[in-house]
Amino acid sequence: MASEHFDVVIVGAGLSGIGAGYHLQTQAPGRSYVILEGRDAIGGTWDLFRYPGIRSDSDMYTLGYSFRPWKEAKAIADGPSILNYVRETARDHGVDRHIRFGHKVERASWSSEDAAWTVEAVRGGETVRFTCSFLFLCGGYYDYDQGYSPDFPGAARFKGEIVHPQHWPEDLDYAGKQVVVIGSGATAVTLVPEMAKDAAHVVMLQRSPTYVVSRPAEDRFANALRKWLPAKAAYWLIRWRNVLFGMYFYRMSREKPEAVKQRIVGMVREQLGPDYDVETHFTPRYNPWDQRLCLVPDADLFQAIKAGRASVATDHIETFTETGIRLKSGRELAADVIVTATGLNLKVLNGLELTVDGRRVDPAHTLSYKGMMYSDVPNLASSFGYTNASWTLKCDLTCEYVCRLLNHMAEKGLRQCTPRNSDPTVTEEPWLDFSSGYVQRSIGKFPKQGSKAPWKLHQNYALDLMALRYGSLEDGVMEFSNPEPARLKSAA
Repeated sequence: MASEHFDVVIVGAGLSGIGAGYHLQTQAPGRSYVILEGRDAIGGTWDLFRYPGIRSDSDMYTLGYSFRPWKEAKAIADGPSILNYVRETARDHGVDRHIRFGHKVERASWSSEDAAWTVEAVRGGETVRFTCSFLFLCGGYYDYDQGYSPDFPGAARFKGEIVHPQHWPEDLDYAGKQVVVIGSGATAVTLVPEMAKDAAHVVMLQRSPTYVVSRPAEDRFANALRKWLPAKAAYWLIRWRNVLFGMYFYRMSREKPEAVKQRIVGMVREQLGPDYDVETHFTPRYNPWDQRLCLVPDADLFQAIKAGRASVATDHIETFTETGIRLKSGRELAADVIVTATGLNLKVLNGLELTVDGRRVDPAHTLSYKGMMYSDVPNLASSFGYTNASWTLKCDLTCEYVCRLLNHMAEKGLRQCTPRNSDPTVTEEPWLDFSSGYVQRSIGKFPKQGSKAPWKLHQNYALDLMALRYGSLEDGVMEFSNPEPARLKSAA
């Protein structure tokens, strides 16, 4: 079967993949590349999810690309605005011309002899092949086909509609109806106030509370600054202000967790008043940033609760009934619509089956190098963002580093770069130190991180910036090999 060859194959045309295309064009010019996208549209997450009120839980001055200023008034942006931003970026920089839609990548095999990956994708039921010198996985970290939904007892008995946010029906009518949203994460706290605008009442049913922080949807300082400074200068200043504040808040959460906890819970109490049971419904048992915090713009969740349009139930489900949910406390929640905002199914390395010189790669037995490459796996990187900050901050740095690698290999006449761990003192640690259910369900399948650099994940933008943008590529861990045939002959 014939195959096309590209210098780089990018998997995924979402936020990360479009950014990767731009960085290749500008920082490693002359490299041919193609973006293989399994779906039929640009946008990834922001095209897939269509539930009411979908928005970012990060500010757009850090979730936006480093090279393209965010110019809208709202810093906490809605999904359609973010999708438009990604698509405009792809169009304005010509990245969209490199996308092959309907190409779902399923496997890739590396040949050291050829210094190339053979990538297999399914298109319209047929397998098509591409070869490339470097494979860049930008397809995110979760399964687009299926969200996580537990097997709830009695679910088949329920006479109403059960909906998962990942597959929201366009024709779902919940106006004037009783709604129960199961979950307390970012999706749930987005859905509840939005659905409460039209529903008779919305209950957010949670097993345990999550930290919820309110923030203005519009950044007044940012909007004012943009009136006085050029767009790029204002964007740079606002971006760094937000990055530094996020780093400071995360450090305080780790060093003084009880004080931060009391401050967050105190702000909720200020919103809901002294008579609300904040202890039960908004005081988690874990410390801040043991799981990701939930952001609500303009206190919309709290406003819906105060107005009586929404409420919170903290309890365990005993069973679904024909007309709703019976809780273990004996309380019954009436429902016409139940939304299972119960999370995602994580997917390791975009779900690809990888082989290196005929050897099957088990991701769980690899170490993550600089949060993007994997021990003994050549010429492959994946774009994975921060858990404690905006996704794109790390993805931009990852793209820059990949371009540096490509340029370095071209300059040296070498075709292969492979992270190798030869340090016996490096011990394995979980890839993510997060107690969230969606992480714990799948963490055993993921690569590990090491106990020290460059195998250690910093979750710190400033440290990663120095290491990835300015750090030496020849660090004694990254092995450069496999000279180009012409160079090999001249050396002989």
